[in-house]
Amino acid sequence: MKKTIMVLSLAIGMTAMSCGDINQISSSLPGVSAVTGNTQNTAIKDLLTNAVVAGIGNLGTSGGFLNNSLYKILLPPEAQQVASTLTTLGLGSVVNKAVTQINTSAEGAVGLAKPIFVSAIKSMSITDAANLITGGDNAITNYFKTKTTSQLMEAFTPVIKNSLDKNDATKYYTQIADTYNKVPLVKNKLNPDLTNYVATKAVDAMFNQMQTAEKDIRHDPAKQTTAALKAIFGSK
Repeated sequence: MKKTIMVLSLAIGMTAMSCGDINQISSSLPGVSAVTGNTQNTAIKDLLTNAVVAGIGNLGTSGGFLNNSLYKILLPPEAQQVASTLTTLGLGSVVNKAVTQINTSAEGAVGLAKPIFVSAIKSMSITDAANLITGGDNAITNYFKTKTTSQLMEAFTPVIKNSLDKNDATKYYTQIADTYNKVPLVKNKLNPDLTNYVATKAVDAMFNQMQTAEKDIRHDPAKQTTAALKAIFGSK
């Protein structure tokens, strides 16, 4: 259901460009002159929406980060290096609780990405859209990175901070950081401010999924799940 809402919202967002605008984009695309204008228009929407939806994917669901071996957010490298030491000091449960709440907070923030992506699509120019279709494998991903990263970080930060504070993850992590920083001869102190670290990891995970999906849509017939996508990219 969430995926359906996302697709519809993004498709509506694309209507900010007039039919004439999209036809102008479509007519300039190489290798698709035999495809009707409506199919070309639909393909532009499909490529954008499918890549964006995949970028968010299941990350915003319960366990979307925590139970995902690719995107599970671990403690920063400095803290990981001493995780076993912290466990022997009686902080094993604290480490586990911190990791769980870190990932839970990221899952809660991902849902905020939808209106930001919709806004980016609405503000897209004819040239932008044409470049996304004819660009390289990461054209869409790179476009959204440039246009939305700062907004995503701004939107995610307070939500993640609130979640971390509410679930005591900040407290747990501060204990870990303080313990680590007291270890003799430690040169690179661990920053006890966790929010930015988690927000950055969440945004990176979304764009990583988007990048993979975009490449698949462009090159893998099995991923070209609509008639329009098959018509535009199937002959490449």
